[in-house]
Amino acid sequence: MKIKKLVLPMACTLFLFACSKDSGNSSQNSNTSALNGINVSEYISENINYDEEDFVTNWEEEDPIYITLDGNEISYDESAAVMTSGSTVTIRSGGVYVLKGNLDDGQIVVDAPETGNVHLVLNGVDINNSNSSAIFIKEAEDTVITVAEGTKNHVSDGKVYTEDDGSGEPNAAIFSKDDLTINGTGILEVDGNYDNGIGSKDDLRIMGGTIKVTAVDDAILGRDLVAIKNGTFDINAGGDGIKSTNTNKEKGMIAIENGIFSIHSGTDGIQAESSLYIAEGTFHLASGGGSPETIEVKQEMMGGQPWGDSEEEETEAEDTPSTKGLKANLDIAIGGGTFEIDTLDDAIHSDGSITIMSGEFTILTGDDGVHAEDELFIANGSIHVNKSYEGLEGKTVTINDGDISVVTADDGINVSDGSSASVGPGGGMGMESAGNALLTINGGQVYVDAGGDGLDANGSIVVTGGTTIVSGPTDAGNGALDYDGTLNISGGTLITSGSSGMAQTTSDTSEQNSIMMTYSETQKAGTLIHLEDSDGNTIATIKPEKDYQTIVISTPEIVKNNTYVLYSGGSSTKVESNGISTGTYEKGKKIVEFTVADTVTYVNESGISEAPTNNMGRPGSNDGQGQRGAPPTGNFDGGQGRDSTGSSSQ
Repeated sequence: MKIKKLVLPMACTLFLFACSKDSGNSSQNSNTSALNGINVSEYISENINYDEEDFVTNWEEEDPIYITLDGNEISYDESAAVMTSGSTVTIRSGGVYVLKGNLDDGQIVVDAPETGNVHLVLNGVDINNSNSSAIFIKEAEDTVITVAEGTKNHVSDGKVYTEDDGSGEPNAAIFSKDDLTINGTGILEVDGNYDNGIGSKDDLRIMGGTIKVTAVDDAILGRDLVAIKNGTFDINAGGDGIKSTNTNKEKGMIAIENGIFSIHSGTDGIQAESSLYIAEGTFHLASGGGSPETIEVKQEMMGGQPWGDSEEEETEAEDTPSTKGLKANLDIAIGGGTFEIDTLDDAIHSDGSITIMSGEFTILTGDDGVHAEDELFIANGSIHVNKSYEGLEGKTVTINDGDISVVTADDGINVSDGSSASVGPGGGMGMESAGNALLTINGGQVYVDAGGDGLDANGSIVVTGGTTIVSGPTDAGNGALDYDGTLNISGGTLITSGSSGMAQTTSDTSEQNSIMMTYSETQKAGTLIHLEDSDGNTIATIKPEKDYQTIVISTPEIVKNNTYVLYSGGSSTKVESNGISTGTYEKGKKIVEFTVADTVTYVNESGISEAPTNNMGRPGSNDGQGQRGAPPTGNFDGGQGRDSTGSSSQ
C-alpha cells in the first residue's frame, strides 16, 4: 500500500476551520465547522504516495523482453521468465515486458510473487479473451502498464467467464489483485463485456494517456484507492464510471489531480466509498440517462413528511439505483475545475461534508444540485444549477464567495438537521420548533429561482455580506424566506420577492434594516420595483421574473429615520440575469412614501403597516413558533386579496 494510513483522519483535522468572516455573529456560526482552508492539490500531493516506477515510461533503456503476439501464436526470448500454454502468456518474474501484435483469444497473466516490479508495455496490441480477463495480474509486488507513445491498444474480455471459482475474480478486462499503475501517452481502449473494465483489488493509479472504457458494470475500479494524475477519459458504463469500494474509512478514496473526463454511466459517475478529492480537471458527467424533462414536486405535510404511504416510498427509494454525478460516503473536496453534470439523482452528493474551494459548475439534475448530509461549504467558484428539485442542501450551508444561481422545482437553498418537532396535542400536527440548522451567506452573488421556498432553514439564517436575490414561489403555500429561528442580517444586500401567503422577512434582532412591502393584489412578472431615498438616490431596482405580492429589501443604505419612496413599473436600460437593474431607471407609478423607524418596516400601499399575518397565523417576521409546510388550500392571500392570475402551477 502506497497511501498513508492516516489520510482520512488527517482530512478531518484539515477541514475543521472556523468561518473566515462574521466574527460579530459568533453565536450563530458556532454550530458550523466550515470545511474551508483546504488546498486540495496540496492535500493530494502530501497524502497520495507514488513510487519512482509509477512515472517510468522510457522502457527502451531498461533491457526489455519483447513478446510478439500473432493471432494464437506467441514468440519471445526463451531465456525470459515467461511461460506459455496455448494462447496464454504467464510472466513469472519482475522486469520489463514489451507486448506487440494481436492475440485473438488469449490472456496475459502476471504471476510473479516477491520478484520485483513487473512493467508491461502495450506497444500496439489487440488482446481479446472470450472467457476471462484479457490481462490478469494474479500476484506481483507492483505492476505498471505503460501505454506506449503513438500507439493504439485494445483489450477486451468475454461475456461469460468459464474459470469463476466462486470468488468473483477476475471480473474485469484488465484485472489486478495487487497495486496497478497505468502510465504513458498512447491510446488504450478497454471493453469490459463481462462486468468491469479496469479493476484493482488494491490501489489503482493512472498517470496519463487516452483511456476509453466501455463496461457492462463499472468502468474504472480501485478497491483501496483510485488516484488519477492526468489523462483523457472516455467512459461508457452500465454501472459506475469511476469507483472505489473499500469500506475502511482510511481507504476507499478517489483523488483526481487533473484530466479530461467524459463519463456516461447507468448509475453514479464518480463514486468514492470514503472520500473524493478533485484538484482540477474538465468533467462531463451524465448519470442515469440525465435529468428528466420535468420534475415532479411532492406535496408535503407539516414536519416535512410527504402525504401518502411513506413506508412504500422508502422501499421504492431503497430499490432505486443511485444515479448521482459525484458521490462519496464521507467527504467531497473540490479545489477547481470545470464541471458539466446532468444526472437523474443528485449532481454532487456526500453522506458527510462537501467543500468547494473553486471551479465552474453547470448542473442539471432530477434531484438536488449539491447535497451534503452534514456541512456544505462554498469558498468561491461559479455554480449554476439550471434545473433541480432543490438547489443546495446540508445541515449547514456556508457561502463565503462565488457566483451562485439555482433554479428549483422546490426549495432553493435548504438547511435541515432533522431536529425540528411538529407534534400537537395527542400526537397530531402542531407547532414546529426551530432546529439547529444554519445557512450563512458571507459574500458572493447568490440568485435563487425557487418553485418552493427560496431560502429554507429548519433553524436560522445569517447574512453578513454579498448580494442575495430570491425569486420566490408564486403559490401561497411557500415563501421566498422560510425559517424557524431567526434571520439576522448585518451586511450585504438581500432582496426577495414572492407570494404573500407564507411570507417572512428578516428578524428584528438584525443589525441591518429591512423593509417588507405587501401589495393588495398580485403583481405581474416583469413589473419593476424601484426603491429610492428622499434625495432620489437609488437603493435598489429589481425586475422579478415571476408574479409576486411581497417584496423584502435589506441593504446598508436603508437607514432609520430616513424617508424612502417605492415605485412600481417603469423601465430600465439594463437588467442583469438575476433581475437587478444596473441601468438608468425610468420611473413608473409611485406606490408609497414612508419613513423607516424600526429594524423591520412593514409597508403597504397606504404607508406604514403592521406585520401582515400569513396563512399559518404567524407574522411576516418569524418568532420561532410558526408552523410551516402545510399543503395549500383555499384562498392563500393573507387577507390581502388576489386576482385570478395571482397563482401559478409551480
